Amino acid sequence: VQLQASGGGLVQAGGSLRLSCVVSGRTFSSYASLGWFRQAPGKAREFVAAVSWSGSNTNYADSVKGRFTISRDNAKSTLYLQMNSLKPEDTAVYYCAADRHTYNTDDYEYWGQGTLVTVSS
Repeated sequence: VQLQASGGGLVQAGGSLRLSCVVSGRTFSSYASLGWFRQAPGKAREFVAAVSWSGSNTNYADSVKGRFTISRDNAKSTLYLQMNSLKPEDTAVYYCAADRHTYNTDDYEYWGQGTLVTVSS
């Protein structure tokens, strides 16, 4: 199983970015949960958002609610994170993750390599 994240970059505060994560190696729709996490410099990795296999259930960290939207396209085997109204505190390496068994798990099975998002003030 491979997860390839992309879409990071440098953006000004208030701007938008869309992250993508292509998942290969297993039937995409078989994943019970897909998620995004982030790790800022000097800080622990933290949960950002999760989406269920059908896309009908989503969860968000309080810090991103109303600004970020997670979605998945099973036909394209791709997970997305639309990030709007970005703030400097959103600066981090963003990781995508997949799990076959449990929605919004604390212990994802598979992880991508990360993509850097930098928000300037």
